[in-house]
Amino acid sequence: MPRGGGSAAAHETSPAVPRSGRPWAAARRAPRRLAGVLRPPVTPDRRVLVASLALQLVLGLLFGHSYDTRVFMGTGFLAGTGHDPYVPLNLSRIFHHAGFSLIASIGYPPPWPLALGLIYRAVYVPVHSFLLYNLAIKIPVIAANVALAYLVGAFLRALGVSPAVAARAWVLVLLNPLLLYVGAAWGEIDAIVALLSLAALALLLVRRRERFGLLCDGSAVLLAFAVCVKPTAAPFVAAVLVFLARGSLLRAARYGVVCLAGVLLFYVAPFYVYHWSRAPFSQRLNVHFVQQGALSFMTVVRPFRDPLLMQGRWWLLGLLWIPALVVGMAVASRSGDGGFDDLLRKCAGLALIVFLTRSWLAETNVVLILPPVLILACRGVLDRRAPTAVWLIPLVFTVFNASPLQLLWVAFPQTMVRLLDDVGLYANVTLLARAALVVAWQVAGWWIVAGCLRARRVPTAAPTAVAGGVR
Repeated sequence: MPRGGGSAAAHETSPAVPRSGRPWAAARRAPRRLAGVLRPPVTPDRRVLVASLALQLVLGLLFGHSYDTRVFMGTGFLAGTGHDPYVPLNLSRIFHHAGFSLIASIGYPPPWPLALGLIYRAVYVPVHSFLLYNLAIKIPVIAANVALAYLVGAFLRALGVSPAVAARAWVLVLLNPLLLYVGAAWGEIDAIVALLSLAALALLLVRRRERFGLLCDGSAVLLAFAVCVKPTAAPFVAAVLVFLARGSLLRAARYGVVCLAGVLLFYVAPFYVYHWSRAPFSQRLNVHFVQQGALSFMTVVRPFRDPLLMQGRWWLLGLLWIPALVVGMAVASRSGDGGFDDLLRKCAGLALIVFLTRSWLAETNVVLILPPVLILACRGVLDRRAPTAVWLIPLVFTVFNASPLQLLWVAFPQTMVRLLDDVGLYANVTLLARAALVVAWQVAGWWIVAGCLRARRVPTAAPTAVAGGVR
């Protein structure tokens, strides 16, 4: 058994340990594919579900990020009233809130602005309630948080993990502080991207060979949609191509073509259908290469060189993630058994490589890799401390980044301004604390990457302890 032991229920379902003392020696081989469709969702404890929903609804109603929530609300008005969501306007007269005198436009591809337009027309137009509109924007994210918990639990049960371990993982996702903070309070949509990406991966491994081509195409379309909701899911596409190429180059090529077609449909087509200007959005693409800071390695440089936008030859560091991803793909292609663990390892490893080498990484982006890392830890592929590192370090980082204070913008704007002014007096101290946390994030991140991509034999039975410190 792995270090740390486990519950009695997990012990009862574990195979007998042979005399040799090697826990996995007598275990049956784990399923390489998901056996048919996933089982119906199971609710281990309704009290946990109710508590999670109640907490998320309260957080969603009262809190919202001073920048992101304002941009989302404004984008909903623009898209819902037929305006171009990528051309910012002064909307202070629309929402009667001082924060909207600052003009900014959304940087996400069309699917989320279109969804925000529907939410605006369905909620704000009939009731004109600022708080209810704020909550309505969070509802898709709250639903994604709950669905993600059930999907993780269903995967673990389908892969042979004991019900006790699957139930604890379900609780860990439902009550995870980072997911509650980023999704319900902040309103960021990374949980939606994680849900779509994980569902796309599941379609690749459902054991229905007579429909595999259709399921593979469906997976490509779903993953393309995830990328078009938020491009942070793009490394998953690279991981899937590497995964499929080991079995069939033709199948990998077909997946790539279908995925590209999906991106053209969800990303490019709306600009022509709705006659939106492409100039403001195309200018924002440069941000992925020149902006620096947040949870990225460039925060360690900021105490010595600051501004936020890199000058001179520093912009070359903004390109570092491209060769890093190529090297990661080459390493990932050299090993693997074609099973679900192998696919998750490649996705988590390549996504982390991009996150660790980008010159800008928002702490909210880390939500994408939490579900695959949690599943791999529950399966014994990764150390059970890996999920804790994934959610805890970014969460602590946000505290020193003053992000929790910015969430007071919706209901307590004056208090937010006063507290941010007080925190600003300690800017140098908080910057050094963030730099130290980035170092910890880099160490933990590359440790997880090594666990995902190194050639090793995957354990063939469910471990008896849940990752993330939950026993």
